[in-house]
Amino acid sequence: MRVDEFDYSLPEELIADRPAPERTGSRLMVVDRASGEIAHRRFSDLPTFLQSGDLLVVNNTEVIPARLLGAKRGGGAKIEILLLEERSPLLWECIAQRAIRLSPGTIVDFQDGSHCEVIEVLGEGRFLFRFHPRGDWRGFLETNGETPLPPYILKRRGDLSEEDRLNLRSLDKDRYQTSYAWRPGSAAAPTAGLHFTKELFAELKEKGIAQAQVTLHVGMDTFAPVTVDQVEDHQMKSEWCECPPPTRLAIHSAKTYGGRVVAVGTTTTRTLESYSRQGWPEEPIRTDLFLKPGDEFQVVDSLITNFHLPKSTLLMMISAFMGNDLRVRAYEEAVAQRYRFYSYGDAMLIL
Repeated sequence: MRVDEFDYSLPEELIADRPAPERTGSRLMVVDRASGEIAHRRFSDLPTFLQSGDLLVVNNTEVIPARLLGAKRGGGAKIEILLLEERSPLLWECIAQRAIRLSPGTIVDFQDGSHCEVIEVLGEGRFLFRFHPRGDWRGFLETNGETPLPPYILKRRGDLSEEDRLNLRSLDKDRYQTSYAWRPGSAAAPTAGLHFTKELFAELKEKGIAQAQVTLHVGMDTFAPVTVDQVEDHQMKSEWCECPPPTRLAIHSAKTYGGRVVAVGTTTTRTLESYSRQGWPEEPIRTDLFLKPGDEFQVVDSLITNFHLPKSTLLMMISAFMGNDLRVRAYEEAVAQRYRFYSYGDAMLIL
C-alpha cells in the first residue's frame, strides 16, 4: 500500500486550537462498520450507543510538563528539550531542538539552578540526559516545564495576542489531560479520553458498562511522520505499556458474557492488541506493533478516537479497523460537516 492512499485535504481552520467549552460537548461521529451508516451526535450521547456488559478500556497515563527550555553552559545557547521516556530515575531519553553541538558531558542549565547532562547521543535528534534537579522531580517539572502541545496547535495560536496565549496555556494544564489520568509520564495526551467527565463515567456505570485501565506513556513516536513511500516499510519505535491483571480479567469476563471491548483511543488499542499478540504476559511489555490495513484486531470490538493527521500511523490504524473506503467517506463527511480535527477536536465512535 502506498502512503499517499492515506492523504486527505483539510482546511486549516478545522484544526482545533483549543478544547470545546465542555468536554462532553464535543461532536461525536458514530460509524457503523456493518451497515456503513454514519450519524452525527454529541459526545454526551455516548451511553446511547453502549450496552450493559460492554467494557470501556482507557489509558490512565498523565501528561507531564515535558517541554523544557534551558541554556547550554559556557555558551548560553538556548536548548529546548522534550522528555520522551524515563529509562531509570532521572535518566531520560529526550528530543533536543536547537541542539547545536551537544555531546556527552555537555551541561544544560535551567532557570531555577537545576541542570542536566548529556550522557549519550542517540541520533535523530535524540539524547540521553541525566537530570540534577534542585529539590524533587515533580517540583522541577512544575517550575521549568510547559505542557507539550502539538506543533499544529501552537502554529494555529501564532496570531493570537500574548494575553490570549497565556490564558489558553493556563487552560491547557487542565484540558490537555484526561479526567482519569494518574500515572505521570506522557509527552502527549491520549486525546480520545479528553471528552470524558466523571459524571459521564457515572452514567455509563449506572447503565452496566464497566471500566478498566491500561497504561501507555505517549511519546512523539506515536505522531512521528511516515517518511517512506510504502506503508509496509514503516517501522514503529518501541514503547512501554502495561495491561494489569484486573484489566485482563475484565476483558475475559466481557468476552465470555457477550459484551464488547470498547477501546478509548489508539494507544489503548495498541496496548490491548500488543498484549494479545504476546500471549497476555503478567508484566509490562514493550511494543512496536504497527496496525495497518489487512491486520486483524484480536481484542478490540469498538473504538473511540479523534480525527487524525494525514499519512499518520494513527490514521492507518483507524483504516485497518473500519476499512479504508469507509474511513475515506467518514473523513470527507467530517470535513463537509465542519468537524474539529486533531488533539483538541471532535470524536468518532466506530461500532
